[in-house]
Amino acid sequence: MFRATKGRPTLIILDSHIGYGSPHKIDTAAAHGEPLGEEEVKLTKRAYGWPEDAKFLVPEAVREHFDAGIGRRGAEARGRWEKLFASYRAQFPMLATEIDQMLRRELPTGWDRNLPGFPADAKGIAGRDASGEALNVLAQNIPWFLGGSADLGPSNKTTLKFDGAGDFEAGTPSGRNLHFGIREHAMAAVVNGLSLSKLRAFGATFFIFSDYARPAIRLSALMELPTILVFTHDAMGVGEDGPTHQPVEQLISLRAIPGLVVLRPGDANEVVEAYRAILQLRHQPAVIALSRQPLPTFDRSKYASAAGVAHGAYVMADAPGGSPEVILIASGSEVSLVVRHW
Repeated sequence: MFRATKGRPTLIILDSHIGYGSPHKIDTAAAHGEPLGEEEVKLTKRAYGWPEDAKFLVPEAVREHFDAGIGRRGAEARGRWEKLFASYRAQFPMLATEIDQMLRRELPTGWDRNLPGFPADAKGIAGRDASGEALNVLAQNIPWFLGGSADLGPSNKTTLKFDGAGDFEAGTPSGRNLHFGIREHAMAAVVNGLSLSKLRAFGATFFIFSDYARPAIRLSALMELPTILVFTHDAMGVGEDGPTHQPVEQLISLRAIPGLVVLRPGDANEVVEAYRAILQLRHQPAVIALSRQPLPTFDRSKYASAAGVAHGAYVMADAPGGSPEVILIASGSEVSLVVRHW
């Protein structure tokens, strides 16, 4: 039946017995959480009809089954795909070139053209607003760039609004906006899956809810996938929601994940430079933490270039005379507080 189903996924539910064949541990937690033990292994092999004393035995029938499946069937499927893609390349050479670039995790020529620059402004704009502008530019320049939010698109400012962006739905599979619903863990896992297929995908939610997505974020680091997680409302200034929505420990706990790049821009131009750095990652996931509230846009003729974000950290302003008595370190919305007292 599932082979005949077209246009939608199929869920197949199989009831199984954990520890099948083990006479004393079948259908028990012990079969999951601890080794069977030498004697129980022998009894299990006896139930299978296998030689009881053989170590690391792979029965010939099992080997043949896997050779026919993963071996021969996989090679045949790959051959059919390569033949199909060769035909596609002959008909659509430019689109085939884009697919080649995507599969190599390369970026198209001009991928960062028209990224916004922001003039110095004491009032400034919110990190999430600058992010929204950057995402819409990047998605227009990179055809395989897509993403969405866990039901917070208008708040995260992650909705892609340019002509033709559209929503990814059954009737519009070319849509670039994904509506994940209030499913932060599933969202991060889906973004991982999209990245495995070499699409460049992002997910978004409030920073406080990154905890729900953490297991999938950690796996993206283990798998070296260049996923992008956009977390807004990154500090105390989250509006009317109060302490339940105020992230405190999330930043440092995400920074502790090996292989995960975490950037928390201090103004709008740092947001743009953060995306410029993130898009060039090929084997590392990235988190960008953004403010809800407006942040001053710094005068870069007075302070160091925002391109320093690519280094992870940089000296924004040296002490007069070059010999500081105190070094002030900050990120995100705290940078403007430090600069105010410089």
